[in-house]
Amino acid sequence: MTLLIGVIAIMFATLDFSHIYHTLSSPSAGWLAAGLALTVPQFLLSAWRWQLTAHALKLSLPFSVALKEYYLATVLNQILPGGIGGDITRAWRHSQDSDQKARAIHAVIIERLSGQLALLTIGLITLIAHPILLAPFDRLLHLPGIIIAPLAGSAVIIAAGLVWHFRTAAGHFLNNVRLSLLTREVWLQQLASSLIIVGTYIGVFACCARALDSPLDNATLMALIPPILMAMVVPLSVGGWGVRESAAAVVWGIAGFSSSEGVAISILYGTLVLVSSLPGAVIFLMRRRSQRTSSNARSNKTSLPRANVRE
Repeated sequence: MTLLIGVIAIMFATLDFSHIYHTLSSPSAGWLAAGLALTVPQFLLSAWRWQLTAHALKLSLPFSVALKEYYLATVLNQILPGGIGGDITRAWRHSQDSDQKARAIHAVIIERLSGQLALLTIGLITLIAHPILLAPFDRLLHLPGIIIAPLAGSAVIIAAGLVWHFRTAAGHFLNNVRLSLLTREVWLQQLASSLIIVGTYIGVFACCARALDSPLDNATLMALIPPILMAMVVPLSVGGWGVRESAAAVVWGIAGFSSSEGVAISILYGTLVLVSSLPGAVIFLMRRRSQRTSSNARSNKTSLPRANVRE
């Protein structure tokens, strides 16, 4: 974490904050509305993908429950350290309602894995198709070691943790991956839904760029956005803040564009994602209120004096 803070500090020391402030001062309301609208099918499809994964593992998960839990998990991801706290609680709550607790937890992991594989696929395709990101990757090799080393170290630590987890329960987990991700009955649905969901993430980011009047064309944005979304997978910040902006600064910079512009777009994207997750906060408050009401009702019931009955 200290290394990450150091990397972020170095990146932000080179930014023009007055330019970032000016860029963010008057975003287009129309493009912001379009970006916010794109998050609706994003949540619907994400909940459906989770339900598809759970059903493939013979788990019960009504769509309405999946949708509420997904909104709640997303808002928790935005405010809890690591950016995955919401997914952890989502997996835990579902496991409490099932006698197959390991499968319920695996369902959330596999559902997110499906999305990351789709993001990686789109990222590789855009990297190959758009030459703007080919030459800059040569430049990336010349970045100071103080930037490269922490990123590489974080990747190694995360990979080692995943390998250790899969080592302890590899057979069970990989079998669940096969059942819910790779069988003939589900693979096409998983692929299609994940590609569309990733498309909405990229679309929301592009709407933020348009809202800030970015001069970059759509093809260029399609090439620049996936690496930034991939960086958000690193669970070392709160809601992706800092990591996402650092990635945007690097990607925009090595592509020959203004790093400050990339950071401004990233900040607006993070804000829009937070706003889109607010229904999850409403769900959380309603549940707390319901639990408090139920608790009070039970307390009042136990405290009522027994009536005297006359023979």
